[in-house]
Amino acid sequence: MARIVRIHELGGPEVLRIEEVEVPPPGPGEIRLRVKALGLNRAESMFRTGYYPESPDFPARLGYEAAGTVEALGPGVTGFAAGDAVSIVPPLSITRWGTYGEVANVPAEVTVKHPANLSWTEAAAVWMQYVTAYGALVEVAGLGRGDSVLITAASSSVGLAAIQIANRVGATSIAATRTAAKAAALRDAGAAHVIVTEEEDLAARAKAITGGAGVRAVFDPVAGPGVNALAEALGQGGILVEYGALSPEPTPFPLFPALVKGLTVRGYQYKEIVSDPARLDRAKRFIVEGLADGSLKPVIDRVFPLDRIVEATRYLESNQQIGKIVVTV
Repeated sequence: MARIVRIHELGGPEVLRIEEVEVPPPGPGEIRLRVKALGLNRAESMFRTGYYPESPDFPARLGYEAAGTVEALGPGVTGFAAGDAVSIVPPLSITRWGTYGEVANVPAEVTVKHPANLSWTEAAAVWMQYVTAYGALVEVAGLGRGDSVLITAASSSVGLAAIQIANRVGATSIAATRTAAKAAALRDAGAAHVIVTEEEDLAARAKAITGGAGVRAVFDPVAGPGVNALAEALGQGGILVEYGALSPEPTPFPLFPALVKGLTVRGYQYKEIVSDPARLDRAKRFIVEGLADGSLKPVIDRVFPLDRIVEATRYLESNQQIGKIVVTV
């Protein structure tokens, strides 16, 4: 038996229950993981409340990220041994391979022997944010040296990862934040420029930063009416990558900027990378190399014990954090 977090209904953080559950042995192609720490993600909140592409099958596990030690190998798994320190690239199903709890069976193909310089807390805070940002900026947008990228919700873990990845490939990172409260922290996190949207005109400032040309790419999880300003901030042939839907309002198509500048407006999920072995391999290598040389370093906001999973989730949904929220087991 192991302590596992499950939900029996949709709802707020209070529906999360820690229960004694018998976890089956790992199946073919799976690894049994003894969890040391797990990272919280906005996707899990959307899943729990019914606003996610995948629907729960009750009682449902949840959780995309974890770090820990290999406890057992399922049939056909090679390249790992009991006791190996590993972390998990979020798999393709949140409920089939949920990681909230003391033990989790996970696909071997998304299990990574992370650099030894990472703590358990850091290792649990790597893969969702960096794979999401890498896939959008490098694989989809083709961001490179001399380009500029506008990153909204920049104080989130994915936003901070995007800043680091942009800097690593030689692009100019422009972070957007609603209020000035997080501006200094974003500069400290490596943002070359910060736009405070409650005080500044987003599109005008982005154009000023880029000498009037507009940015090469926008990386946005909010959508809603704000896409019009994001499209205005883009330059000729630019790309707007939408990786979330945090706004409760309808999202208009920015027709005239798209027509005039030949823009690409594209939806994106990290699963595009995880489901493609070649792209996933490139992502793993890019991220592991960055973690090893220090150009990529997870920013941890707060750490909670598993017994406080409800409190940790409430904190995630408060939007107070700068960086990742991690739960230790």
